[in-house]
Amino acid sequence: MAIKVCKFGGTSMADGNVILSVAKIVKAEKERRYVVVSAPGKRYGADVKVTDLLYKCAEAVEAGNMQELEACFGKIRARFLHIEKEIGKDIGLDVELSEIEEKIKDGAGAAYAASRGEYLAARVMSAVLEVPFVDATEIIRFKEDGTLDEASFALAGKVLAAYEKAVIPGFYGLGADGKVKTFSRGGSDISGAVVARAVKASLYENWTDVSGFYACDPRIVNSPRSIPELTYQELRELSYMGANVLHAESIFPVRSAGIPIRICNTFRPEDKGTDIVQYATQSACENPVTGIAGKKDFTVIFLEKSMMNAEVGFAGKVLNVLTENRVSFEHLPSGIDTMSLVIDNEYLKNGVLETVLTQIKEAVRPDKIYTHENIALVATVGHGMANNIGTSARLFKALSEAGINVIMIDQGSSELNIIVGVDNKDCNACINAIYHEFFN
Repeated sequence: MAIKVCKFGGTSMADGNVILSVAKIVKAEKERRYVVVSAPGKRYGADVKVTDLLYKCAEAVEAGNMQELEACFGKIRARFLHIEKEIGKDIGLDVELSEIEEKIKDGAGAAYAASRGEYLAARVMSAVLEVPFVDATEIIRFKEDGTLDEASFALAGKVLAAYEKAVIPGFYGLGADGKVKTFSRGGSDISGAVVARAVKASLYENWTDVSGFYACDPRIVNSPRSIPELTYQELRELSYMGANVLHAESIFPVRSAGIPIRICNTFRPEDKGTDIVQYATQSACENPVTGIAGKKDFTVIFLEKSMMNAEVGFAGKVLNVLTENRVSFEHLPSGIDTMSLVIDNEYLKNGVLETVLTQIKEAVRPDKIYTHENIALVATVGHGMANNIGTSARLFKALSEAGINVIMIDQGSSELNIIVGVDNKDCNACINAIYHEFFN
């Protein structure tokens, strides 16, 4: 029998009534055998996610503010006890909540505290579905550097083979030090992908509050088209550039196994959603562009030096400066006598930019070096671009007609994307111009 792994996000676990709806979705298909859940998210706009409250609890302990801890954890307790009441089952959450509060108070740490939202949500879902609960610490391992240990795939496969069905909390596992360790925020998507890989799933369903991916952010473009299909590569590009329906790292466990992902809407389960696949179909390549996404707040360091191309090791010296200052670059456009370093502003705070510029000057003695700050990168992504003549011309014509100045251009060797750098203030206008050129 085919196996489907379902991951349900925070909005799908927000309250007891939604959880009961999730249970109906799971039970609607017998292939849905393994369920991974996030911590309860927001119920309404001004609400606070459970994970955020748990982090605040850990911060309160760190600051020695026990009064703040009690007030914050009281909100978490009330939230879960209300969920327990809504699902109509007494599963002993009050006792578990007290034990968790004591461990946090005793200094269990931020990772342990943050993980308890998923832990308790999985306890609830396990009770509602009446299937076994399997703790994430039994199946997911992290390396010493904090990255996922690929041994998790075999371990999870071995553990889950003993269960025909199971509910697993997302977001965390066991670190190399034997303590609870979490992924980055949104990491339950990765947990679901690990489970899908481990049980050799035929499909990994990721249930959220939108009906798949859109060609661009609906907060920027009014009613953009939905994307019925995109590839792992396209997803990676769009997710990194801000299309955050799915965690960008969640594709790696399933990609090598060829397991497709489907983005589904918990609140509109009848919608088709978006399929994420290894290779694009012919119909998906008919439009050269699959999607557009943008990300703000980058700095571009421009370097110019005559005969740069003849200077052996020039680029290496520049990149060594970044390495020494623990700065990562996003893109490296270059010409015969020029080089540009595109860097996220987060890496350049507290005087780091000034230090990097000084050290680059000392290392390679450029003729010119200057910066352009507050740059937005806008990526136009699509497998169809490589085989459609004039795609770049259409893109730049659209930007010209919209009066947008392009500061930087970078096209990947795979011809999967074209990235332009524009001023932060022009980011949304840039996305709109490109969208209307290719989708209207």
